[in-house]
Amino acid sequence: MKQPTTVSEYLIRRLADYGVEHVFGVPGDYVLQFYQQLENSPLKVVNTCDEQGAGFAADAYARLRGLGVVCVTYCVGGLKIANTTAQAFAEKSPLVVISGAPGLNERHQNPLLHHKVRDFDTQLNIFRHLTVAATDLIDVENACCEIDRVLAAAVRHKRPVYIELPRDLTGTVCSCTRNPLPPATGSDPDALREALAETVQRLGQARHPVLVAGIEIQRFGLQKPFMQLVEATGIPFATTPLSKSTLSEDHPLFVGVYEGAVGKEQVRQVVEQSDCLVMLGAFMTDVNLGIFTADLDQALTVSSSSDGSSIAFHQYSKVFLVDFLSGLLAQDLPQRALTADQPSPASSVFEAQAKPITIARLFEYLEIFIDRHIVLLADPGEAMFAAADLTIRHPAAFLSPAYYTSMGFAVPGAIGAQLARPDLRPLVLVGDGAFQMTGMEISTAARFGLSPIVVVLNNNGYGTERPMTDGGFNDIPAWDYHRLPEVVGAGQGFEVYTEQDFDQALKAAMERTDAPSIIDVHLDPDDHSPALKRLTDALGAKVRGEK
Repeated sequence: MKQPTTVSEYLIRRLADYGVEHVFGVPGDYVLQFYQQLENSPLKVVNTCDEQGAGFAADAYARLRGLGVVCVTYCVGGLKIANTTAQAFAEKSPLVVISGAPGLNERHQNPLLHHKVRDFDTQLNIFRHLTVAATDLIDVENACCEIDRVLAAAVRHKRPVYIELPRDLTGTVCSCTRNPLPPATGSDPDALREALAETVQRLGQARHPVLVAGIEIQRFGLQKPFMQLVEATGIPFATTPLSKSTLSEDHPLFVGVYEGAVGKEQVRQVVEQSDCLVMLGAFMTDVNLGIFTADLDQALTVSSSSDGSSIAFHQYSKVFLVDFLSGLLAQDLPQRALTADQPSPASSVFEAQAKPITIARLFEYLEIFIDRHIVLLADPGEAMFAAADLTIRHPAAFLSPAYYTSMGFAVPGAIGAQLARPDLRPLVLVGDGAFQMTGMEISTAARFGLSPIVVVLNNNGYGTERPMTDGGFNDIPAWDYHRLPEVVGAGQGFEVYTEQDFDQALKAAMERTDAPSIIDVHLDPDDHSPALKRLTDALGAKVRGEK
């Protein structure tokens, strides 16, 4: 006979069943009882400086671990992570949001309780728009089933879910019988058969086919079958900014990251001149399309995702990525003796000179420095676009919100990344503007014995926006970033002006494995990478209303 279990006990056990070991958040009175139960459980509580930091950390954890959890109090906590939850939804990251709420016995006659906005279900209704499943555990008899339903939705759809927990129900016995979950929706067999036949015919006739691995290849764990398709056919492949590092980038058939005119010209030519472009799990976002500078011929494109498939102008709404990819592997596809025309490998030696560091030279150094033991986190802006050209040799070792592009992700994201993958050392690339948003989480990293290396690209403001439209609104206060470890009381800081400074700082940071390191790199405000220059030219034209 099964022992009775409380709502909190059941929720904690089910999170552990899904492989969760850490819960990120900020405590508050409506969730304190649950926090106490978390602290007495096998799960490790990681309380951050701010709720937004907790949300970004949990998002990064989810991307590397398969499920991440953030736990906050009602409204003042919950509404502060609306942004991070929106990012997780937009980029298909399986994040679980748990929010405490006023107890049911406190809600009689609709009192004006602290943190409340309008009605007691206001926050719930907001998160219904930001998640694929949401529940308020007010029905204790059905609470266990609701927890199962919502967590299964996060794993199945790779998107965030929301659980609201009234504080007077955390210790209430949950007695419902677990119901079997409905099976995942499969593809229509006849439509799948037709889509595969049409794709096989196109691949057989193509002289220059190319595969594109989108972010869903990583989210749904399809790296292995994708590489089986590559190696069975000899077809070269590319990724997108959002899916960078989904597969090892030192593979001989990898051509690079495709991002329209924002990316490297050689990659653009290979992809856009393909006579059969097969895009698997790719999001057609403006950033992935190089701010719509991409020139892809729909008549020559095959696309499949978790939302459906299309071949040229034929729509297959009931043909889904997992079935389509496995179906392709079962076909008799021609083997091509193709070799991707990759650029010459970078020199393995960086000769640091006593001259001012530039963006170009900094990234030349990183190309050599980054190895299979590093997970690279890049904040939106110069860091993200310049990093697209770096070679990531270990799959799933590059994290950046390349669709939603919310600034402030990378520093707290490094906390989630190192806890999710303690075998990888986080290297953070972040602009000074983004650092000022969430950089206080370096304190959280120090508290939990983590050792991210944070490279602050210090160019005195919002450098991505200046080339588009400049003004005083792009200026930010000047900080001595390298001195923040003194404030935190842990770690080390470095101030960098020259190439030699950067070389010495990065080597010293690598040797320090018990605390964070901050490398404050002073850059000329007018110094930009070629990728960012191409991007801001395109964005600036849109801001000015030019075609």
